[in-house]
Order: sequence, then C-alpha cells, then structure tokens
Amino acid sequence: MNRMIKSTAAMLAVAAMSIGMAACGNTATGNKAEGGDSVGKVYYLNFKPEAADQWKDLAQAYTDETGVQVTVETAASGTYEQQLKSEMAKTNAPTLFQVNGPVGYANWKEYTADLSDTEIYKQLQNQDVALKDGDKVVGVPYVMETYGLIYNKDILSKYFKLSGAKATSIEEIDSFDKLKAVADDMQARKDELGIKGAFTSAGFDSSSDWRFKTHLVNLPLYYEFKEDNVTEQPATIKGTYLSNYKDIFDLYITDSTADPAQLSSKTGDDANSEFALGEAAFYQNGTWAWTDLQNAGMTADQVGMMPIYIGGPDEANEGLATGSENYWCINSKAPEADQKATAEFLKWVITSDTGKDALSAEMGFTTPFKTFDDVETDNPLVAAAVADQKSGKTQVSWNFTMMPSEQWKNDLGSALLEYAQGTGDWDSVKTAFVDGWAKEYSAAHSS
Repeated sequence: MNRMIKSTAAMLAVAAMSIGMAACGNTATGNKAEGGDSVGKVYYLNFKPEAADQWKDLAQAYTDETGVQVTVETAASGTYEQQLKSEMAKTNAPTLFQVNGPVGYANWKEYTADLSDTEIYKQLQNQDVALKDGDKVVGVPYVMETYGLIYNKDILSKYFKLSGAKATSIEEIDSFDKLKAVADDMQARKDELGIKGAFTSAGFDSSSDWRFKTHLVNLPLYYEFKEDNVTEQPATIKGTYLSNYKDIFDLYITDSTADPAQLSSKTGDDANSEFALGEAAFYQNGTWAWTDLQNAGMTADQVGMMPIYIGGPDEANEGLATGSENYWCINSKAPEADQKATAEFLKWVITSDTGKDALSAEMGFTTPFKTFDDVETDNPLVAAAVADQKSGKTQVSWNFTMMPSEQWKNDLGSALLEYAQGTGDWDSVKTAFVDGWAKEYSAAHSS
C-alpha cells in the first residue's frame, strides 16, 4: 500500500536506508560455503518505510544464522518506483523487489522469475491471490491489509452518553448519513468532549496524502467498478461516485482538528499524534498503523475500526477494505545463485519463528501464508479486520492496482489539496480523476 502502497503503514517520508550485512558464522566465509561454492546473496529493495528497522533486524538475524549476505535498502515514501528503476540499472541490482499488482508488473515483466516452485507460493492459503501471467507465478503477496476508520472507543463512549447524541453505539453508524450526523454533532460539541475535531487532520504531506489520493479514492472506484462489472484495468472511468467522494472528503476537512489552510504541511505523524492524544475520534488508516499508535501510548482496548461510508449502494452491508498491493518478485536477471538464495531467505522469513514474529508482531502484518495459522496477534486492528471478515459483510476490494500511474494519483492529490485550501474547485478534481485517468492510461499503453 505504497501503504500502494500502504503507513506508517502512518507512512513516514524517510530517507532511503541501506543496510549492508557482512556474512558471518562458522558455516560460511563471506558468501562462500565451506566447499567453495557460491551460496548467493540477497538484496531486498523494501517498499515500506514504516518497516525499515524491522527488516534491518530480520536480515541481520538471517545473516547471523546462515552466513548469507543480506542487504536491505528502503525507499522513501512515494519514491519506490523511481528508486527501483535506478537500482535495477546498477550492476548489483536488487534480487528481491515488489510490485503493486498488474500495473506495476507491466513495468517489470522482463525482471520477474517464475515463483511456482518457491515455498512462498506453495504456502499461500489461497493461491488465487498470487499475481500470475498465464501459468507463470510472477508475484506473491506477503501481506493482506485492511483499512477503514480507526476510532477511539473512549471518546465515542463519552459521546454516546451525551444528551441528544445522534447515535448511542458504534453499531448504529452504518451509513454516510449517520456518520455525518455523528461527526457534525461531535464537532459542534468538541469542547464538551475535550477534543479538537471529529477527524484527525487530512494532511497532504507525502507521508499522509496517500490516504486520500489512493485509499479514500478506492471507495468511489470500488462502487463504480462493482456496478459496471469491471475486473480489469479500464481505459476510461466515468466518476459515477465522485459526488460521494466529495461528501466524505468534505467531512474530513470540515469536522477536523486542523484548518484546511494548514493541510499542505500536515504529516502522517501529526494525524497519528492527534489520534493517540485523544484530540480526534476518527482516523482513516489501517491495520499497519497499530505499531505507531501503540508506541504513542495507546492500548488495545482503546481502538476499533469501522468501514468508511460514502453513501454507496447497500453500504450497511459493505465491510472494511481488504487486499494487497505488496507482491514479492525475484529478479530473473540476477545470478542464479542469488535467485536461489533469495527464495531461501523468503522461505525462512515465512517459516522460522524469528521471521513469523517479525512479520506478524513487529511489522503488524496479516499474512496470507499457511505457516501463520498458529500465530496470534495483539493488534486490535487486525482483530477488527478478522471480525469484519467473519461478519458476513462484503469486503471492499482494493482497486489500487488498476490506477494507471503514480502521476494520476499525484495530479488528483494536487487537485484535492487546492480544493481543500480554497484555491481550486471540485471541477478540477473531477478533471484529474476522469480525464487524467484516460490520459495516463493512454500514455502507458501507447506504442
């Protein structure tokens, strides 16, 4: 999800980090086994800045255990594709990288090895979630993520007890109209509740803007594609539910902790802090955000997560948004020994206690592998996602992989910010959304 791109998971705009780890241990010297045969090396270009430190520790643990050299480099938020292009042009290119789905795969088709015989593919709970090109398995998702509106249970409990409250329980908030009524009332009574706004700031710093130009815009795309039975990337879109997108975005910037004029500089850290400090009741983010919230002092019993309601059809039966934009790919142009070493590293990541703990507990990922069946999580947002999946509601699918380009998202984000600040109008958002899609699709598919 850049978290596609998906935080921290809140995704932080961090500088690229490189961690080179020298081989060690008694069974290998440098990158050679005792017999002198090369055992290969691993170079992972990580997509998730919020998990940079965890990948550093995990790579070190693998090196300590096996003697195999592992290098991890983490791209700054919003720069992954650009850095991947730069790194792939080097002699020592990444052996392990990721794409966000079919659109990302199209850019790296010539660099993807067949993963059919790898353990990461064999261990998928449902192999249908793998990224395939015909019979070739080109990408394996390593995290299934869920997002929605994270809410502060303490604040909402206090609100529900107020005289004249527009709802008396979280279960009553099952539509956009009800969400708006509650948020508007909370904003009007913010002093009574001891908050600064119903919603955290909708920051448009690069560490935060993905929440609106990617995750929030997924909702109108979801309803349009569902209505039109769209299953593959379309050349054009209609913007059928753009007015609904406007309604929810207006709610975010009106019933907020921040003045719209401040949004250009508001960061993901700001939103995380506002929510953790009890300054806002609602925070659009996902399962990956728990680590940052916990580090900021929140406890598991303080948070829950509900769907994002925009006024779509039958939305009371629509659940949280669940999917993946994080597919591991092994570089087919890397030396064979390095490809094998990379596949072995990934096998260790999803089967060893160290790897499983890192992915599930430290990084907060919900993984799609059978090897994690015995893993329990203390992430309350994951628990909310699991409960939602068992509720019988329809999960809102992730359509990020159909977005035609990063430029489309950036242009949409710029138009959104100008609209929020009052320096642009909604027609510009519509133009970026509808016309921009056709333009970027055409550019990507021109011969």
